Amino acid sequence: MAKKLSLKPLGDRVVVRPSDMQGEKKLASGIIIPETVNKEKLFKGEVITVGPGRRNDKGERVPVEVKPGDTVFFKKPWDDPIKLDGVEYYVLSESDIILVEN
Repeated sequence: MAKKLSLKPLGDRVVVRPSDMQGEKKLASGIIIPETVNKEKLFKGEVITVGPGRRNDKGERVPVEVKPGDTVFFKKPWDDPIKLDGVEYYVLSESDIILVEN
């Protein structure tokens, strides 16, 4: 289990620690596809902490659907990751998450 972060995201933001999926990808046939070929690839990571959720038009809080420990897939964010104690994390809006692994 990861060390508990002393940061709490706001709204519908989610802190994700990405898995090591960067770099080249090797197909079963032995063909190597460099990272630059697939610009829209999905990244995989673990949800570390989540915000309380966004507010709807009525001012009611809509909770975030993912929870700490979930494995999620997301597109590469525009922002650089933040680094805490040598570990990289992305702060994403919940809408940036594409899939949750069951």
